Amino acid sequence: MSTSTSLISASSERRPEGRWAALLGSLLIVFVLSVAVWWLTKVFPTFFSGTVRRTLSSIEFPVYAIALGLLANAILTVLGWRERLAAAFRTELFLKTGVILLGAGLNLFDLLKIGIGGIIQAILLITSVFFTAWFLGGAFKLERHLRALIAASVSICGVSAAIAAAAAVQARREQLGYVASLVIVFSLPLIFLQPLIAHWLQLSQAVAGAWIGGNIDTTAAVTASGAIAGQVALQYATVVKLSQNALIGLIAFLLTLYWITRVERDSGRERPRWSEIFTRFPKFVIGFVLASLVMTVLINLHLLQSSQAILSDLNALRTWFFTLAFVSIGLGFRLEGFREAGLRPVLVYGLATLFNTAFALLLAFLIFGVFAFHS
Repeated sequence: MSTSTSLISASSERRPEGRWAALLGSLLIVFVLSVAVWWLTKVFPTFFSGTVRRTLSSIEFPVYAIALGLLANAILTVLGWRERLAAAFRTELFLKTGVILLGAGLNLFDLLKIGIGGIIQAILLITSVFFTAWFLGGAFKLERHLRALIAASVSICGVSAAIAAAAAVQARREQLGYVASLVIVFSLPLIFLQPLIAHWLQLSQAVAGAWIGGNIDTTAAVTASGAIAGQVALQYATVVKLSQNALIGLIAFLLTLYWITRVERDSGRERPRWSEIFTRFPKFVIGFVLASLVMTVLINLHLLQSSQAILSDLNALRTWFFTLAFVSIGLGFRLEGFREAGLRPVLVYGLATLFNTAFALLLAFLIFGVFAFHS
């Protein structure tokens, strides 16, 4: 491209109509790709039967969303359009909205269905895995923001926790996209491996479900894996994962507090005020908690008619927003970020996942097997 052409392109992008055109163009691309993800997830498997259909049906939407986003990313890069559209990809907006809707679908009384055992497992697992991942990140000399995102995502609930951690520590968008990609890469094989291993170990449905819910990072992947393991396993996997999801707010607050009072203070900052801690705390996490509390009250006081239908609609809407977010992650992916980070974050995430897998199995076996700590 000539210098004059570049100047014309740059000046057009600075004009308001140029910015609006880029925004509308990017939203249209994200929407079309999200519809394609829905078609691949819901319609495409119906063209087949038997094992092929079951295999295709087990592939969850984040896989298709990131794959299509990456494909579109490559095409836009070749055409020279990517940089003009990249600023308008609304990854964080879609993710935060999806997390709030995740809270709206969380009935806190559902946690009581498996008793206090699920909460005990969630607290022990999150604490041990978070600090293990944080230690490994330090041992491999990862940058502290990336360490926080990896530790939060692998210990709690994948991308939802990563976006909360990113807001708390003010991580770069590229780091969030990097960790989100790692979540999908490591979650996908576990969807199929954990039910197979549970069957081989002859685990009860309760233990298998608690293990799946405690280990696999994304709620969608937990649902897929739990369904493979069995209906009872699916119930336990879902509620155990919800127990971990419910702790996002607490972890985000503690991480914000630690980051301001310790990490940033070590760099020479003055003692922070409490108002700054509130300012830095990710506000969408408050939306997550409030949405959960409101829906719990409305459902359990029978103030909603057809509550199951409403929850189903909320879950469908949440899936759409997460689909938009994962497509945007693929569109916003930069290979330079992976090259810059190298293999160390992959090794840290992989080792933390191995620890999470082993420790989650141990806790599930003790809590839901040996002591049968459930209703």
